[in-house]
Amino acid sequence: MDFLLDFLAKFGAQFQSPTLSFLIGGIVLAALGSQLQIPDAIYKFIVFMLLIKVGLGGGIAIRSANLAEMLLPALFAVVMGILIVFIGRYTLAKLPKVRTVDAVATAGLFGAVSGSTLAAGITVLEAQGIQYEAWTGALYPFMDIPALVTAIVVASIYTSKREHLSQQRDTADTSFSTADTSFSTAGASFSTAGASFSTADASFSKLEYPTSRQEYLSKQRITASGYPREQRGTAGKRVKIWPIVKESLQGSALSALLLGLALGLITRPESVFESFYEPLFRGLLSILMLVMGMEAWARLGELRKVAQWYALYALVAPLLHGFIAFGLGMIAHYATGFSPGGVALLAIIAASSSDISGPPTLRAGIPSANPSAYIGASTAIGTPVAIALGIPLYIGLAQALMGS
Repeated sequence: MDFLLDFLAKFGAQFQSPTLSFLIGGIVLAALGSQLQIPDAIYKFIVFMLLIKVGLGGGIAIRSANLAEMLLPALFAVVMGILIVFIGRYTLAKLPKVRTVDAVATAGLFGAVSGSTLAAGITVLEAQGIQYEAWTGALYPFMDIPALVTAIVVASIYTSKREHLSQQRDTADTSFSTADTSFSTAGASFSTAGASFSTADASFSKLEYPTSRQEYLSKQRITASGYPREQRGTAGKRVKIWPIVKESLQGSALSALLLGLALGLITRPESVFESFYEPLFRGLLSILMLVMGMEAWARLGELRKVAQWYALYALVAPLLHGFIAFGLGMIAHYATGFSPGGVALLAIIAASSSDISGPPTLRAGIPSANPSAYIGASTAIGTPVAIALGIPLYIGLAQALMGS
C-alpha cells in the first residue's frame, strides 16, 4: 500500500512540469478555436535546435563513457523497434475495417522515435534532478531505423504476396472459364456425332478437362501460398534495405541528432553547449509543446476518417510499448548498472511515435498506406499520451522501484 501511495504521489507531481502544462495549454487553445499560429519555419528551427542539443550532450557523454555499458541498452532499443512493428501487425491489423498496410505503417510510426518526446523526457528528468546517462539520447537511431525498416519490409512482403495471389486467381478464373467453354463445346459435338459415339467418347476421355476450379488449381500446382518457388517470377523480388536506411538517416530529425553526436564526439563543443544550447533548451521546448498540443487537436479530424480502432490503439500502444521497454531497462539496470533515469528515458523513447522524420519515410516506403491513419493516430493521440501520461508514469515508476 505504501508503494502504491508513493508511486501515485510521484506520478501526480509530474503534472506540475511546465513541459506538460504547455502541451495541455496548446490543446485547450485549439479546442477553444484560437487563431494562434506558429510559423512552420520556426517549428522546424526549434526541433533542429533541440535535437542538436541532445546530440551534442550524447556525443560528449559517449566520449568519456564505457561503451560496454551502452551495449545492452542499445540492443534492447533495436529489439523494441522491431518488436513494436510486429505487435501492431498481429493486433491492430487483425481488427475489423483495418487494412493491413495501414496497420503496419501505423506500427512503424509508433516504433520510430519522437525527437520532441525525447527532449521533453530529458527536460523533466533534469528539472527534477534525476540522474541519467547522457548517452541515452543516442539510443534514438537504434530504435528509430529498425522500426521504419521493419515496417516497410513487412508491408512490401505483404503487398507483394497479395498482388501475386490476385494475379493467380485472375489467371485461374480465366483458364477455368476457357476450359468450361471447351467442355460444353465438346459435349455438344458429342451429342451431334451419334454415329461415332465410341470414337468421340474415347477422344473426350483423353481431354481430361477439370471438373472444378479446385481440380484446375491442383493440376497447375497452385497452393494457398502461391506457385512453387520456381514458378513465382517477379513476386519473389527482395525488398532493398539500404535505400530505406539511407532515407531514414537523411530525415531532418535524425540528421540533426547524428550531427550533434558527431560534433560532440569529434570536437570539443562544451563551451558553446553550456553557454548557448543549455540555457535555450527549456524555453524552446515549451514553445514546441504548445505547437504539438494545437497540432494534436487539429489532427483529431483526420483520425475520424478511419476506423475507430486506431484511436484505441493510439491510447494503449504507447503505454504498452513503454512498459515492455521499462522491463528491458530493468534488466539492464541489474546487469550493467543502467540508471533509473536511463530506464525511464528508454521507456519514454519506446512510448513515443515519430512526428518529424517518420511520416515522410513511410509515405515513400509504403505509398499504399493511408497517411490519415498513421499520422492521425500518432499526432492526435499517441504523442499526447506519451508525453502527458508516459513521461510522469515511467519516471514515477522508476523512482518508486529504484529510487532517484
